Amino acid sequence: MDNAELARVFDDISRLLEVKRDSPFKIRAYRNAARAIAGHSVTVRDILGQGGDLKDIPGIGEAIAKKTTELLTTGKLEFFEKLKQSAPAGVLELMRIPGVGPRTAALLATELHISSIDELADALRSGAVAGLPGLGEKTTRTLLEETEAYRRRNT
Repeated sequence: MDNAELARVFDDISRLLEVKRDSPFKIRAYRNAARAIAGHSVTVRDILGQGGDLKDIPGIGEAIAKKTTELLTTGKLEFFEKLKQSAPAGVLELMRIPGVGPRTAALLATELHISSIDELADALRSGAVAGLPGLGEKTTRTLLEETEAYRRRNT
């Protein structure tokens, strides 16, 4: 697992915590850790392999250093797995679309039971999202364009 993959996990954690409306300080800590890891010039795996202390990386505290070690040694992070299970299905995937933030993803997942980008595209095309807060005609059109662009990039 390289730094980009580690950073993605911590960024996903921050997004899931935001969906749950957890503490802004906790959300910021994970977001900062993701940025610190992504921008670090040495791989975190190499730092650990050489007996280094992850807390020497600005933005990495004790708790995140332990979680990083767990992720690198086991390939999984129990905290992240539990967090994913407690979130509405598909919210992380929905948040891959520019313009779909944690609150919108949670709203789409809970109100319309949308759990994939394909389902989102269908709902946007059919007008099923009409009436949801923050999803007016202009936003719907923009999200449909973003959804289609995302699908083209990832196929």
